[in-house]
Amino acid sequence: MSTVHSDAVAEQGVVSVESDGLSAKQARILGYLRENAADRTYFKSRLIADDLGLSAKEVGANMGAVAEAATDVDVEKWGYSSGTTWMVTA
Repeated sequence: MSTVHSDAVAEQGVVSVESDGLSAKQARILGYLRENAADRTYFKSRLIADDLGLSAKEVGANMGAVAEAATDVDVEKWGYSSGTTWMVTA
């Protein structure tokens, strides 16, 4: 991984990839959830994807690793109706 990429991730307020063992994409998703967990409890993969410039499939495929790595937020697959919904509590 390049130093430039790590610095860019750190500047965005996202947890360092090395410290959590997350990929850059997973770190972006976790950062998004941390930033928004105080305002919302339920997140649709599609809407997370829209905000982060990813596909809903990419979000869903990475949420397992995000949920395991997150220590300050709880991430639980909540439902599937017109897309996967995740319950996130801080």
